[in-house]
Amino acid sequence: MKSVHKVFISIAMVLAACVSTAILAMQSNDVGQVKLPSIKPGQYVHQAPTLADIQNDKDLHPELRKVILKGRDLFMNTQQLRGKNVFNDMNCKSCHMGEGRMAWSGPVWPAATTLPDYRGKNGHVNSLEERIAGCFSYSMNGTPPEYGSDTMLALVAYHQYMAKGAKLYDRNIGGRGFSSLGTAMPADVSYNQGAVVYALNCAVCHGPNGEGKRVHGEVVFPPLWGDGSYNWGAGMARVFTAASFIKNNMPLGQPGRLTDKEAWDVAYFINAQERPQDPRYTGDAKETREKYLNFHKATLYGTEINGKLLGQHDNTGEKPFLKPDVLKPRTFAEGVVPEM
Repeated sequence: MKSVHKVFISIAMVLAACVSTAILAMQSNDVGQVKLPSIKPGQYVHQAPTLADIQNDKDLHPELRKVILKGRDLFMNTQQLRGKNVFNDMNCKSCHMGEGRMAWSGPVWPAATTLPDYRGKNGHVNSLEERIAGCFSYSMNGTPPEYGSDTMLALVAYHQYMAKGAKLYDRNIGGRGFSSLGTAMPADVSYNQGAVVYALNCAVCHGPNGEGKRVHGEVVFPPLWGDGSYNWGAGMARVFTAASFIKNNMPLGQPGRLTDKEAWDVAYFINAQERPQDPRYTGDAKETREKYLNFHKATLYGTEINGKLLGQHDNTGEKPFLKPDVLKPRTFAEGVVPEM
């Protein structure tokens, strides 16, 4: 399969042209104050357990402790499933930082307290296992562990232990998800300005061409586009999701340093680059966009950027298939037996 993970000449030209602008931006940008979103009045906050809590919880049966710790290990190093369930350079922790505990970084415990629930992305009620399966199918460009398998059990156990002591079905959660900047992309979002922000703040870790960084063969910083990154169906492909994640978590160790405009611009720039195909691809990117517009209205998939129609290709990266079997509809309509 033809790789999309290569040096794009147009990107290199933009980055080169932006060097002097980037220097000026660095000189003028006020980095003295970090600003993260505040928890709104009435919102629920939960402090997820730490590794030490898992290790020292006297109420845990030793066998359950082993399963939870295995789930944490898989969460932190999902690359150990490379070639079986994972076909890119991502780990669960790549998007859910701080062991999946951090507010404003997609903490995982809310999934354990609010699922089963209806999910607009696939149009039916999802279980916790199915929500995890979605991350494997899209963010890790792979195929999920079988429902009920040892691997899935361990991951579910870790998610549920992170929710220990939390309220069930209280959805007014502070710091949940990745949408603190809202979902409406600003009208003045700029690809070229995003290239400036990327060159100044991101390329040092994620590479000049979004390729990420490895040390001794291990992924240290994940790729942001190309074959090793998340595919077109991943939540992070939505510009608003990437913008909020970047605003509240990047640059690493300096959350909140970028302005809202810089976060939007660089998210737009990153998500205007090619990546592996959406597993739901029909063979036509514009058609696929329209079919799943409830999701893709927030992405650049199936649109033209710099004269190129994004997503019009058959490239699935390292993955030797397009769609995992688990991606199928479920219904409880009268007279219809739910699919398993």
